[in-house]
Parts: sequence; C-alpha cells; structure tokens
Amino acid sequence: MSTLAVFADSNPAQAVFHSSNQIEIARELRSAGIRFEQWHTGHNIVAGDRPEQVMEAYKNQIDTLMAEGGYKTVDVISLDALANPEVQANVPVLRAKFLSEHRHSEDEVRFFVDGQGLFSLHVDDKVFEVLCQKGDLISVPANTPHWFDMGPRPKFVAIRFFNNTEGWVAHYTGSPIADLFSRLES
Repeated sequence: MSTLAVFADSNPAQAVFHSSNQIEIARELRSAGIRFEQWHTGHNIVAGDRPEQVMEAYKNQIDTLMAEGGYKTVDVISLDALANPEVQANVPVLRAKFLSEHRHSEDEVRFFVDGQGLFSLHVDDKVFEVLCQKGDLISVPANTPHWFDMGPRPKFVAIRFFNNTEGWVAHYTGSPIADLFSRLES
C-alpha cells in the first residue's frame, strides 16, 4: 500500500502528515507541485522481467504519457535482487548512487509496474516521503531536491520517462539531509 509521510526538514522524527489514502496522498503532493496518480497494472509483469517485455505490455500508457509530457525517450529498470545474485552483489553501489540528495534539470517521472521504492522530496522546509507501490505514477518536478531508496534487496519494475535522450544527470546538493530520514528495510 502506498504511503505518504510529511516531515518538517528540521524534525525527521515527527511526521506532520501521514496517510495511505490515494486521494489524500495525491492532494497533499499536488499542493507541493508533485504529480501522483494510481494507474492500472493489469499485465502479468514482475520484477526481473526483460525491459522489452515491460515496454510491450505498457505500450499504450507509455505512448499516451510520452505525447502528453513531451518525453523523448523511455526506459525500464527491472530488478529482482533475490532472484539474481549478480544484481544483489551490485546493490550497495547502485543503492548508494540514489541515496544522496540531488536534483535534475528535468522532471523525474516513474511508473511503478511492480514492487516498491521510497522517494523523499525536499520541498521548501518539508520532506515528503512517498512509498511508491505497484500502479503508482510519480513525477518529481525539475530541480526538486530529492533522493530515492530501492531498499537493500530491490524488487521492482519502473518505467522511466525522459525529456533528455541521454537520461537524467544528477546534480548533488552536498546536503547531509538524506542521512537523517527513513530507509527501506526490506
């Protein structure tokens, strides 16, 4: 179940808002300029499936969002660390890459087809922790400081949309704030 917890950036121990209600999550994120929607995931896609298989299954949704948002390219990240020892061996490096606060010069858009991931967005003086689950679409606006946790044993499929054909370039803020907030434990 998707959840949202909102914290004052100066107090990571006490949430000022918490909900697992999709409507409340979308409303709260929208007030911070973040798009969050629940999409249908009726295809039999699971973590570890080949990117081509995922792209074919969700071709209509991909085409619609690409036209709507003007995205130029799309890719798929499909990880099942428990089923793939090679992936599990690389998890610490891959996970660490996204755990530091950074921003991109373009929107970061992900549609979770399977599994979960924890986005933390630093907007003004608040941190929005969004546990994205299967069916969630999130769009982190360009230049929004954020970090992402795939967990110690990642198991998810996400379709990612890009305005830049070379993908996102992370610009790290140098802030230690991400170290003060929650991590996925499973």
